[in-house]
Amino acid sequence: MDTRKVQQLGPSTLAMTLPAAWTSDTDVQKGDELSLRVGDNGTLTVLPDSVSSGDSEATIAASSLDADAVERAIVAQYVLGRRVINVEADEGETLASSHINAVYTAETQLMGLGVIEETPERISIRCSVDPSDFTLDTLLERLESTGSTMRNEAVKALAHGNPDLAQRALNRERQANKIFVLVLRLIFTAYQNPNFAQAIGLDDSFPLIGYRSIAKNLELIADNAEDIADIAMEAEGHSLSVDADTMERIRDLTEQVDDLTELAVQAAIDRDHTTAIDVREQFREIDALEDDLLDGLAEMSNEDLLAVREVLVALQETAQYAVRNAEIATNLALKDQSEHVTIG
Repeated sequence: MDTRKVQQLGPSTLAMTLPAAWTSDTDVQKGDELSLRVGDNGTLTVLPDSVSSGDSEATIAASSLDADAVERAIVAQYVLGRRVINVEADEGETLASSHINAVYTAETQLMGLGVIEETPERISIRCSVDPSDFTLDTLLERLESTGSTMRNEAVKALAHGNPDLAQRALNRERQANKIFVLVLRLIFTAYQNPNFAQAIGLDDSFPLIGYRSIAKNLELIADNAEDIADIAMEAEGHSLSVDADTMERIRDLTEQVDDLTELAVQAAIDRDHTTAIDVREQFREIDALEDDLLDGLAEMSNEDLLAVREVLVALQETAQYAVRNAEIATNLALKDQSEHVTIG
C-alpha cells in the first residue's frame, strides 16, 4: 500500500501529493480538474476526468471463437459497461454466418443494444443505455414485479387449463433476463466509477455487492416461475389433477409468496430491519401451509403427484430466495447506527 504524508500549505489548507504512476496511467497533468467523492464511511475517492467522460470500447476477435462464445463475450462486455462493442474477423477473413447470427441474438437479449455499423469483416454495436435513466431500486422492483407476474400467470394457467397464460409467462422470461443483465451493467459501472453510484440512486458504493446478490435471487425467482409455466404447458389438460379446493389453496399460497418477495425487496431498498424480520415470520407461515397442502393431497398417480410437488417446490424455493433477500436487507439496514445498533 502506498502512503502519503499530509502537508499544510496555509492556515486552513492541507495538501497531499498524487502518486506519479497513477497520474501517468490516468494522464493527469498540471492544471487538470479532478472529481472528489466523499463517502459516508470517511473515504475520499479521487477521480480523473477520463473516468467520467469518454466512451468505453471493446473489440472481440471472433475468428478464434465459436458462435456461443462470441455471444457470451458480447454479454460480458455489455455487463462490464462498454459503450461500443466490435466483433471482427482476423485480417483477410470475413465473419462467419454463425458469428453474425450470434451478434443479432445477443442484441435481442440486451436492453439498449443496437447495430451501428456492419461490414463483411466487422460488426459494431452500441449501447444507448444512460445510467441516469434508471435507478437500481427501480430496476430491482421491476425485476421482482416481472417474476411475480410470471408466477401468477403460470399458476392461473394451471387453475384454468389455459396454455396461453402459461406461454405468456414463458415469454416474459426474456424480459426478466434483460432487466437482470442491465442491473449487472449498472453495478459494474458504479463499481468502476463511484460518480455513477449517485446517478443510479446510491449515496455510496457500499450496497452494490448486496444488490448484486438480490438481483441474482430475483432472476432465480423468475426461473422458478418459468418452471411452473413449463409444468402447465406439459401437463395433461394444462392443469393439475387436484380438486377445486386444493387448487384454490395453491393460489392462496402463491399470493402469500408474492407478498413475501415484494416485501423482501422493499426491506432492502428502504434499509428496514423491521420489515426484514416480518419476511422471516411470514416465511414460517408459508412453510407450514405448504406442509399442510402436501399432507392433505388425495390419492393420485405418481406422475400427477410429481407435478403438484414440483409446483409447491418452486413456490417454496421462491419464498427461500425472498428470505435471502431479507438477510441482505438486514446487512444493509444494520450497517449504520440506528435504534437497533450503536456503533462505537
